Amino acid sequence: MGHYKHLSTKEREFILCGITKGTSLSRIAKELGRNKSTISRELRRNTGDEFYSPCSAQSFYSNRRRNCCPRKKLLNQDIYNLVKNKFLCQQWSPQQISERIRLEKPEQFVSFNTIYRGIYSGMFDARNLSHGEKGAKRHLRHKGKPRHRKGSEERRGKIQISNNIVDRPKEANERARIGDWEADTVLGKQGKSCLVTLDDRKSRFLICRKAEGKKSAAVRDVMIDALKNEPVETITPDRGKEFAEHKAVTEELGGKQFYFPLPHQPWQRGTNENTNGLLREYFPKQKDITDYSDSYIAFVTEKINKRPKKCLGYKTPFEVYYSKTLHLI
Repeated sequence: MGHYKHLSTKEREFILCGITKGTSLSRIAKELGRNKSTISRELRRNTGDEFYSPCSAQSFYSNRRRNCCPRKKLLNQDIYNLVKNKFLCQQWSPQQISERIRLEKPEQFVSFNTIYRGIYSGMFDARNLSHGEKGAKRHLRHKGKPRHRKGSEERRGKIQISNNIVDRPKEANERARIGDWEADTVLGKQGKSCLVTLDDRKSRFLICRKAEGKKSAAVRDVMIDALKNEPVETITPDRGKEFAEHKAVTEELGGKQFYFPLPHQPWQRGTNENTNGLLREYFPKQKDITDYSDSYIAFVTEKINKRPKKCLGYKTPFEVYYSKTLHLI
């Protein structure tokens, strides 16, 4: 990195004094400890109306200095409003916002790093935006929530499984087709209703329905109703007891098989785990799922299905699942 320092007003006054006396540029440069080209460039760029003035030269320099800095994208009101709406109202991540703008409005592109800086600098903060007035950063996906400790013991009951995930078809493993589903439940208050979530592995399309409780019979009926009119090739749930009646689901869906992951390895059905994390923004823990209407659950599901994803090239699960194109910006 260079150590060049811009000319000061005092140096500019010395230059004016030198050229008024007819001193050569080389001599002026030597006495200032500058390069001759610096003095020559100063006179060429900052001489106005054929007369060099230190005050005018300083003003020219200040204007150029001010205009050479890149303009902050989020100071553009249209871009700011667009980012704020998608982040705070639609719960899009900064990277989702950035890349979807690139697809639909490239002339307004703003990098996700710029959006993150805006969030952490408080540009999107407002009163009552988060508990404890922590600001907009609390709306980011990972906001300090605790993780399960490595080696934590699985305490849920064991069920008889039909197939191991290692036997799942290659097409399902490679996400090569529509119809390979991952399944789980999202709980609220203990002993109350729960959500049954189903994610298509290829499109990441979500089906979310409410079950009366985390009982195998209730989960069975919801799964059958949710999938009976959808393309189904395989189903990969976790090993929770709520899926104990998976054989009944297989019979109702024309023999479509269940494939169970290894114990303590939730990443083997990571699509569903990730989506359940998204749902927690709308259905917090310890909140009774019974209190949420079916219309609200459908509304949240649609929001998630119409949110662009990096793994889909910033298309939405809805677009990939139904082979349609939406206009979201």
